[in-house]
Amino acid sequence: MSRELIITGSTAREITTSVEEAVESGALDPGATLPSVRGLAARLGVSPTTVSTAYRELRQRGVVSTEAGRGTRVVWRPPLVTRSATRAGAGVRDLASGNPDPALLPSLHAAVHRLEPGQSLYGAPTILPELVEVALQLFADLEVSDDHIAVVSGAMDGMERVLAAHLRPGDRVAVEDPGHTGVLDLVRAMGFVPLPVRVDEHGVLPESLSGALDRGVAACVVMPRAQNPTGAALSADRARDLGRHLARHPDVLVVENDHASLISGADYVTLTRGRRSWAVLRSVSKFLGPDLRVALLAADRRTASRVEGRQRLGAGWVSHLLQGLVAGLWADPGTRALIDRASAAYAERREAMVAALAVAGVRAFGRSGFNVVVPVREEAMVLRTLREAGWELGPGEPHRMDSPPFVRITTAALSPAEAVRLAADLAESLAPERRSRLA
Repeated sequence: MSRELIITGSTAREITTSVEEAVESGALDPGATLPSVRGLAARLGVSPTTVSTAYRELRQRGVVSTEAGRGTRVVWRPPLVTRSATRAGAGVRDLASGNPDPALLPSLHAAVHRLEPGQSLYGAPTILPELVEVALQLFADLEVSDDHIAVVSGAMDGMERVLAAHLRPGDRVAVEDPGHTGVLDLVRAMGFVPLPVRVDEHGVLPESLSGALDRGVAACVVMPRAQNPTGAALSADRARDLGRHLARHPDVLVVENDHASLISGADYVTLTRGRRSWAVLRSVSKFLGPDLRVALLAADRRTASRVEGRQRLGAGWVSHLLQGLVAGLWADPGTRALIDRASAAYAERREAMVAALAVAGVRAFGRSGFNVVVPVREEAMVLRTLREAGWELGPGEPHRMDSPPFVRITTAALSPAEAVRLAADLAESLAPERRSRLA
């Protein structure tokens, strides 16, 4: 059945529901292009205004996005319960998930058995005192006090709470392009308008950020290191240049998603110093385990107060059991040693992949974290060819707005020997592209 025939309805509400049901069932996949407004209106026998209203509602809910030259498309992570994504097939090495190496995460079994929690009742402190101490150590480079700290259920939960504390639907948000698809889709789902700012290996490009600031953004969201997907890391010189542009806009909220922090393989350079409104998120997911769903937030006092205050009205608090587990793991010398080993291993594996690609004559980027990106002319063809060779890589499209195509390699669990084989296969898949460019 064609995508046009999937969508039904005679009112804007019915068309909206039809599209959402198609996304939920998998009839419309992430990235699928919807029919044009006039084309769908003609088929359904309704006015273009009716279809336009439905598409606007879907955009406001974060289900679709509309961009010049690309039409209206289903976003890559719509705020709906959808059919599970297809996993890599048997015999195919999954280098697309973005997960840390399980072998470099501490044992939760042992940590749980060491935990001796009491019952926490309503009215108890939101944050365990021992986790406040962890946060002050983790954010020592920001020199903050405990009234700057909050605890949230993962980095993206913190991102949502910080943006909701300052912005209103329709506000513009500067986002990295390419950038983390979770940030891009969250911004859309909250009813904000993402404005792309380009990045290179040293982070956001100053001229691009300046253009976005001049268009009236209310917030700027960046990954200061281990940038997903490019592996970019802010340099001190770049941060100074960006700071000069930000200084002309003192009311803009700056949010840093420092998701990899301790295992990023790069020094932390911040854009938040001297800002009126700012927040830095550091999740434990990459070095203690994604299932803990705990992230620490440092922010200006007003932002931290708004986040914790709103949290109390809804979820109440992040489970003290999870907080205690994180604090216990942090206090364990074995865990701290494992984090150090993980940081070194991730750097070695990433650098081995970049080096192997260079030897194979393939241009690639990956300055920090555990992702490497390879620019390509056509993503789908390269991904298909590599899948046939036994490798599942990540598409660049979910991360892009205006930036050119690429594929992403997660190197977290990739051995140097595998990197050499993958580089050879990638070079072979790109051979037609290189011959075309030389012709």
